Amino acid sequence: MLTLVPGGMGGGETYARGLLRGLSSTQGVAATTYVSRVAAGFSGGLPEVVCTEVSGGASSSDRILTLLAGLTRRKSLVARMGGNDVFHVPFAVNLPVPPRSMPTVQTLCDVQHRDLPHLFSRVERLYRRLFYERAARKADAIVTISHFAKQTIVEHLKISPEKVFTAHLAVDVDQFTPNLGTREDFVFYPARGWAHKNHAKLFDAMRLLRTERPELRLVLTGGGLEHLTDVPENVEVKGLVPFSELLDLYRKAKCLVFPSLYEGFGLPPLEAMASGCPVAASTAGSLPEVCGDAAVMFDPNSPRAIADGIIDAIARTNELRTKGFQQVKKFTWENCAKAHEDAYRYAASQHA
Repeated sequence: MLTLVPGGMGGGETYARGLLRGLSSTQGVAATTYVSRVAAGFSGGLPEVVCTEVSGGASSSDRILTLLAGLTRRKSLVARMGGNDVFHVPFAVNLPVPPRSMPTVQTLCDVQHRDLPHLFSRVERLYRRLFYERAARKADAIVTISHFAKQTIVEHLKISPEKVFTAHLAVDVDQFTPNLGTREDFVFYPARGWAHKNHAKLFDAMRLLRTERPELRLVLTGGGLEHLTDVPENVEVKGLVPFSELLDLYRKAKCLVFPSLYEGFGLPPLEAMASGCPVAASTAGSLPEVCGDAAVMFDPNSPRAIADGIIDAIARTNELRTKGFQQVKKFTWENCAKAHEDAYRYAASQHA
């Protein structure tokens, strides 16, 4: 995990922490982690090797230096990782590039750059094709985070389905305290200000609700929200907030709205369900797979549908709360780790 930057990777970091927790309780895998200096101590109870020649960091220059260190110090890094049965990189980019003799597993969360190329610059598309796609084709096995993501990986990259393993993400339910009582008059959307998160259509929906349900406001959290424009008066932009405040917003919100145009998985709906918060979510990407029948689903391209979904979810709070608690139980980090173990064994078998 040499590209890991704790506190700066959002859902990727949540996945890494959950996977490590799951692997720590799995009898069939003895996992050792390799991290840069900046990520020292991340691995919890698992054996951790700090690769001091890689400093790590969140800035663009830090990331370039990390890549350069992975290339120029590859020989020493690979030697340090010798003796393991499988090489697994959970953040798409193989760093260091493993020797051909070692079975490799790559995590590829999605191929959004293929499905929504207009949302990526030419440089970003080229980067993903060079680093993500090339590593995926060379890997002995691929782990992804939903059946939807597996289908798109197989279709776009022409990869055999048998070497792609689905490992659903999960929620640590013990971190969330459900609120079964009164909820406040706001709708909650935790998401970075990326184009596919669809804030513009959500703003149009809030303009409709300003007339129809004037007591409702929208609260936004996440990075990059300062770049949003044309924000309606009934929208509060909080930006990045501490995890404790995020938990409080889930407990207090009238409902979670999730109008994303694309998700490889999508954790916030499950986090909301664990908090007893009703969910109104998009029909795009993996969200129907994640939400099941425990949410109101809507067309994310229609502000009217988004607004109606919010109203419907609030009206069905008791029903959706009960279904949500059951839906969350289907996703555990132990199941996620088991899918990884299957991928590791498959990769190893390709070199037997």
